Amino acid sequence: MTASIALVDDDRNILTSVTMALEAEGYQVRTYPDGQRAWDALSKKPADLAVLDVKMPRMDGMELLRRLREVSDMPVIFLTSKDEEIDQVLGLRMGADDYIGKPFSQRLLLERIRALLRRTEMRNRKVEPDEQEEETILVRGDLVLDSLRHSVTWKGNDVVLTVTEFLILQTLAEHPGHVKSRDQLMDAAYSDDVYVDDRTIDSHIKRLRRKFRVAAEDFASIETLYGVGYRYKDS
Repeated sequence: MTASIALVDDDRNILTSVTMALEAEGYQVRTYPDGQRAWDALSKKPADLAVLDVKMPRMDGMELLRRLREVSDMPVIFLTSKDEEIDQVLGLRMGADDYIGKPFSQRLLLERIRALLRRTEMRNRKVEPDEQEEETILVRGDLVLDSLRHSVTWKGNDVVLTVTEFLILQTLAEHPGHVKSRDQLMDAAYSDDVYVDDRTIDSHIKRLRRKFRVAAEDFASIETLYGVGYRYKDS
């Protein structure tokens, strides 16, 4: 079935242009110009995925997400001009799945949407316990990574990651001790038609370390090899 996307933004240009891009990919799009209208509709009939602006009239994206998480676990991407780390952390802790800053690439947004929908499909797929244990759970010392549930723990503490961060960590942890170049990590986290530079990967690594150090201050399992890339050190 065609996936339905809820697009919530008070910028009419964004509503129009992103709707056209999504519909060209075959998605059904429901648009809302503010958080209150979106809540009135989505609380009764959730979409398969929602893209929310943070700064909106009547009800902002944070409040909308808080209410949605009380009634639905639909994937949510924040689309916002804010770039402060506190806003990103707050949004992720409240249950957002990813965060894209304005101005943004529509191709990148489409890739994030595809990735989240694939993850949701995997999560909802019926898997036998033995199959799930063997195929989706990766244990590396204190790290437990479950690709089916998109969950990560470190020393028993939950670590909330975006889709991109999850894919980068998974790529590193699958082969402990092996060095992964920035190009290899970009290939793992993005599709071929999405361009990102080296600094983007470096930023993701910094955020990964920061999040893990919240779970354990002594986290040091992601190592930098200057001029080469990164590797996961199994404890």
